[in-house]
Amino acid sequence: MGIKKTVSVLGLGRMGTALANALVNEGYEVTVWNRTPKTVANARSVATPEEAFKSDVVVTCMSTYEIQQPLLTNDIKVLVNLTSGTPEQARRTAEWAKTNGVEYVDGVIMAVPQQIGTPGARILFSGNENHHVLDAFGEPVHVGEDAGLAALYDLALLGIMWATFGGYLQALALVGSEGVTPEQLTPMAMSWLGEMAGLLPEMGEVTRTRNYETDVSALDINVSGLHLLTEANREQGLDTTLPQALHALFERAQRSGHGNHSIASVIEEIRK
Repeated sequence: MGIKKTVSVLGLGRMGTALANALVNEGYEVTVWNRTPKTVANARSVATPEEAFKSDVVVTCMSTYEIQQPLLTNDIKVLVNLTSGTPEQARRTAEWAKTNGVEYVDGVIMAVPQQIGTPGARILFSGNENHHVLDAFGEPVHVGEDAGLAALYDLALLGIMWATFGGYLQALALVGSEGVTPEQLTPMAMSWLGEMAGLLPEMGEVTRTRNYETDVSALDINVSGLHLLTEANREQGLDTTLPQALHALFERAQRSGHGNHSIASVIEEIRK
């Protein structure tokens, strides 16, 4: 086995610490730096980012790009950026790297810290297809040459998660207002979500072709249903922000002439 590259990790929050530990466990010579001094077992702690930049590879996992960007210099040889941000922030960092002769990989972590170093941790990355040290963290998945694509996928998938969790919590509050327990509702919710997930490929294809004709569940019916959902939550004394927002969105699509079309037609309102 060849000598592994030296790696520095900048940012030792829960995720950064998990990344450093995974690298140590894989036999890398690891250096760590954090704004507030912290240590990681079997890794060398340094006082300044400049000292960390002496490693072959620098992995950044900062809380924001605004904190990360001022730290970066052309002393870095290879930058593996795992700081969460927008696609444009990733592209600007990639452009900075290109201008400064720094090899660049942009990635996002689709996992919690406890999963890092296991196959359950999926690391989406874009830009340079040579993913370097990402194997130590989990399963690397290259999503394209555009450096902003990993962040785009990340936020898109998280949007699905947040919408699902928000809907589930709204549902728990609604049935809970009449004494129904989570244990009673959750098995039905899981089964229902499984059935709905099965509809996504067809819905995705419809949004691509923009042929929204349907003989199943027209938007008109769903607008009425969302109105009922909003009113039921209001009657039960609950916050109606989430169902009201969906109702408003679907209603706009209805007013735009999609009343007889499928739910997929709502994407035209979102695209505006």
